[in-house]
Amino acid sequence: MTDLYQQTIVEHAKRPRNFGPLPGANRGAQGVNPLCGDEIELHLRVEGDRVEAATFEGAGCAVCVASASMMTLAVKGSSAADAARLMQRVRDLVAGGDGKNLGEIESLKGVARYPARRKCALLAWRALEAALAGEATQVSTEL
Repeated sequence: MTDLYQQTIVEHAKRPRNFGPLPGANRGAQGVNPLCGDEIELHLRVEGDRVEAATFEGAGCAVCVASASMMTLAVKGSSAADAARLMQRVRDLVAGGDGKNLGEIESLKGVARYPARRKCALLAWRALEAALAGEATQVSTEL
């Protein structure tokens, strides 16, 4: 369990970055993990093809909140295409793949050994995917 709650995850869970509403948001999505109760509402301000700002609100386990916090930092200033590539790398990471050159996000690598926690780590990223696609439906970790 030590790897799962590395210092970076604990720090982001206790003091999430970009937590709160986003004035001027023009995209957003909600995500829910019904198995553990995580709920995230993502707010984006997208100008052209660039994510100018990203914030989130909600409540969840340490892994969920930390992942959302790190995600908002990572996508700010990126293009939608870069964000999509990053989303795929994070999916690969939490499935046990290589996490090199992901910065703080690499701390989620330990989640790969806990299949139920993978959904916690990916909830914010699924919400990002929906928000960038302009989907108004709520995303869920369950089909």
